Amino acid sequence: MWAAAAFLLLLQADYTTEGMKALDEGKYEAAAQAFRKAIDADSKDYFAHFNLAMAFTLLQRDPEAVAEYRKTLELKPGLYEAELNGGIVLLRQKNPAEALPFFEDAAGQKPREFRPRYYLAESQLQTGDYPKAEESYQLALALDAKSADAQLGMAQVLVQQGRIDDAAAYFRQAAQLEPKYRDYLLELAGLYEKAAQNREAIDIYREFPDNPAAQTRMGELLLESKQFEDAVPHLEESFAKDPSPANRSALAAAYVFTRKLDRALPLLAQSVAAEPANYDLRLMYARALRDKRQFPPAARQFYEAAKLKPAEPKPWTELGGMLYMAGDLPQALTAFEQAAKNGENAAGNWFLRAIILDKLRQIKPAKDAYEHFLATSQGKNPNQEFQARQRVRILQRELDKR
Repeated sequence: MWAAAAFLLLLQADYTTEGMKALDEGKYEAAAQAFRKAIDADSKDYFAHFNLAMAFTLLQRDPEAVAEYRKTLELKPGLYEAELNGGIVLLRQKNPAEALPFFEDAAGQKPREFRPRYYLAESQLQTGDYPKAEESYQLALALDAKSADAQLGMAQVLVQQGRIDDAAAYFRQAAQLEPKYRDYLLELAGLYEKAAQNREAIDIYREFPDNPAAQTRMGELLLESKQFEDAVPHLEESFAKDPSPANRSALAAAYVFTRKLDRALPLLAQSVAAEPANYDLRLMYARALRDKRQFPPAARQFYEAAKLKPAEPKPWTELGGMLYMAGDLPQALTAFEQAAKNGENAAGNWFLRAIILDKLRQIKPAKDAYEHFLATSQGKNPNQEFQARQRVRILQRELDKR
């Protein structure tokens, strides 16, 4: 009996030696087989269970690894290495809640060790316990301030608490320590945008001159901030590198706002041709044509915009203005009347309708329109009101003669 037990112990030791050698050589499947044999020889050998868990971890066989780490801790409660490695595998499986107790105990055992404290913070972040995660990241960074991962984690937990300005320094430190994390600054820029801190977002986008998307977004924010001249070169560069529809439209808008209409018009024509159902592009193109005094083509674009949103008064009003300038009075009147049906009751609409009716010699409707204009304007348009009063008197005399 004693001889048999000694033989089993010797056999177990051989399997363990074989498994450790295979682990060292990167032969993880062979290591797993050896440690299984060691466990067969002694199912309570926690060291064999731990090393089998390690082999499974390296083979990316996470469920089996977790089971072996749990078995190890059942046989050897509080084994630091099993808690740390088991928690890491659970995190890899996106199971931070189950990883938490592993890291809490490991961090308690070795409070001056960085890794258990860092992974504890990660688990707390992923389970939404942001105040505790912040505290754990602070402790981790006190142990290793050069950890880019911990700097990034701290930034993310501060973001979750709505403290974007506090997070910014950690994002930057992470990017400085690890260049691959530099793109997280773009995430920070996006957060600034959501917080309506466009100036801070623009400053970050300026740091990415070789990123067309960042340059385009910076240009768009400069447009929104009415920094039109500053936006143009950035959008020109973005469009040169990536002539996408979005970049083309953004550059066209910048040209419109900076009154570079000769440059804007070809881009707008291309954009409208590519996106014929884009209402905003149609309006921008129509207005650029109007400002270049190309009234008939402007009228066509306003009409196309009106067809896209027939219940909107704005394109009908602007269409009426273009048709009036082009001399097509009956169609201009129709457009103004459609704008009125859609809710446009501004004084200017009534004044132009009155003038057109007057020119078309529709005396009574013209007089009524002038009077409606005067009632609506209420002293806000003195020159037009003077003209309207004169025409009302003249038209009334003509009506009285009938």
